[in-house]
Amino acid sequence: MKVVIIGAGIIGAALARSLSTSGADVTVMSSGVGATAGSFGWINASFYLDADHFRLRAAGLEAWRRLDVPLNWSGALCWEEEGAGFDQQFKALSDLNYDVDIIDQDGFSELEPHVVAPARALRFAIEGVAEPRATAQNLLAGVRRIIGVPVRGIATTAGRVSGVATDQGVMPADRVIVAAGNGSPALLEPLGVALPMLDRPGLMMRTGAVPPMLAHVLVTPEGEVRQDSGGHIWMPTAAAHQSDASTQIDSRPDVLADQALARLEALVPGTALAWDRVMLAYRPVPQDGRPVIGPCGPEGLFTAVMHSGVTLAALSAELLAPQVLDRPLSNAQADLIAPYGPSRF
Repeated sequence: MKVVIIGAGIIGAALARSLSTSGADVTVMSSGVGATAGSFGWINASFYLDADHFRLRAAGLEAWRRLDVPLNWSGALCWEEEGAGFDQQFKALSDLNYDVDIIDQDGFSELEPHVVAPARALRFAIEGVAEPRATAQNLLAGVRRIIGVPVRGIATTAGRVSGVATDQGVMPADRVIVAAGNGSPALLEPLGVALPMLDRPGLMMRTGAVPPMLAHVLVTPEGEVRQDSGGHIWMPTAAAHQSDASTQIDSRPDVLADQALARLEALVPGTALAWDRVMLAYRPVPQDGRPVIGPCGPEGLFTAVMHSGVTLAALSAELLAPQVLDRPLSNAQADLIAPYGPSRF
């Protein structure tokens, strides 16, 4: 079976790994850098929209642990909410049987001695981090890729997918998966598939390399923070990045990066920091904020578009690859994916 995946971000990469190891003849097409390169990389289920979404994200953590890729299961420390909001967040997650506990100021300082300690914080011990671009490249190892060739459309014959159209001709395919983030609607719309998306631009600031000083993902009132294996500290320029609903960025990127750096320096006083990179990415957020995963349009066409792809990539592959290969899902898998089909639009 010939499968073409449009999109080489972390979603497309996880699908490529799953399908190729299952025996499919997979080609991944990518026309440029998408949202994955500017992603924060936090793998979590502590941010969720409703009970179904929580179950999906919690299953996403488990799916990553089944994949043979290097990840950092550092855990996360969260004090984004304070007072009653903090208590409500702890109760909500505890009621969902999530692995969460409260640490006091002394306990926090033992875990993160370089950070100004809050009075208390939530600890999510099971959460982790992917280096998004490196993880995608790891998943794509051994998979055939076509880079920089624009996809002009999806070809059909007698009501089913027959290939992917390029300026140089149609590449034959038995199945096509559109995992092109915000580029997906334009590919799907000519085939009668609606995929309305929200405008969600995000800027990510990265510092120059410094010695290791942060051991966890930190979810603070000033923003989310983590340090990568190369010593760079990452921080979105918007606080509450996970739930940021801004539709445009009105300030200059350098100004926003300077402001984020000042907030970061207040968290880790006494450390000389300078930002070396600020990256703009448009987060692929479907109109209702929830993932879109499943078959759509003509026979043989599938799509997988969502935020956060980093948390859900491995699970998306487990849920979609069997459908692409005409294999049944388990009852548990079918229940997980049921709210997220493309037909809801």
